[in-house]
Amino acid sequence: MLPSHLRAMQDIEQGRTAALGGQLYFCDKCKEQRYSYHSCQNRHCPKCGCQQANEWLDQQQNLLLPVPYFLVTFTLPAELRALARSNQKPIYNLLFRAASQALLKLAHDPRFVGGRLGMVGVLHTWTRQLSYHPHLHFIVTGGGLTADGRWRSSRPDFLVPVKALSKIFRAKFRDELKKTGLFRQLNQQVWRKAWVVHSQPVGAGLAAFKYLAPYIFRVPISNHRLVKFVDSQVIFSYKESASDQVRLCTLSAEEFIRRFLQHVLPNRFIKVRYYGLLSPRHRHLLQQARQRLEVVSHSRAQTSNLTPELISQSAIVIGQSATSAPRCPHCGNLLTLLGPLRPSARSP
Repeated sequence: MLPSHLRAMQDIEQGRTAALGGQLYFCDKCKEQRYSYHSCQNRHCPKCGCQQANEWLDQQQNLLLPVPYFLVTFTLPAELRALARSNQKPIYNLLFRAASQALLKLAHDPRFVGGRLGMVGVLHTWTRQLSYHPHLHFIVTGGGLTADGRWRSSRPDFLVPVKALSKIFRAKFRDELKKTGLFRQLNQQVWRKAWVVHSQPVGAGLAAFKYLAPYIFRVPISNHRLVKFVDSQVIFSYKESASDQVRLCTLSAEEFIRRFLQHVLPNRFIKVRYYGLLSPRHRHLLQQARQRLEVVSHSRAQTSNLTPELISQSAIVIGQSATSAPRCPHCGNLLTLLGPLRPSARSP
């Protein structure tokens, strides 16, 4: 097993247990002691990181433009998934590079946008049943900045033709893969089939980034989807795409762990990346675009408007933070801090 997989398993097992230490509180009303243990802070843990969605949205305020946004999804074909699973870091990097270059190139065509887009992308590797399915989600500005500094808007419901985008994406991925020693390991028929690319409008400004935030901070499975563990079988729920009905999936414990660990990313891998006007080296062009669009500065107070699910998750994490005064879960009385609890195992 990879060290990153072993570390993720250890962190999730030890998270919010005595192994990582914490604080000991006392309730004057109930006369009982309350233990509050530290979280593991592993980015693959279902319990940790919910509050990051709020923080990330707050950081995106300087990137917002008053234009329609699109969600563009690039999917890696099934023939490439085994190769990607065994060579995650190079294939994932290549996937980002090919997809972003293809979209920027096609959008630069004056028949469509005719300018440089702003893009933020995130890697997703799972389906609702935890199968391995690498794909990228990009939030893209509905327009771009031309070479002479003018802003050109796309149609409200159309960005670029996805069939043409699919062909460019496939060609760029193939050309980049040829530079590695992995190209000959593939069945060459994959370059003759159509690759799946999807595009849809998702609203304007902050609404578009709210749409993307759950994709960034979501893990393969959340705790509320775990139904039961019985007779060495894990049963979890998922929503079927075709019927939108909630179904149950039953897996052996070993198969469940195997599926989960497929989605643990390589150490220090960056899963959120910015391109075009949103890339760090082109932020001066973003300011130029904002001036062209006569953007009124956004208030930071708007950043807390998340989806109901993220609001509830963030509230739970904030309630358990060290900066807030915790309350007794039974009577609601403010708890008194008695002191820290030392960790009993190696901390993350």
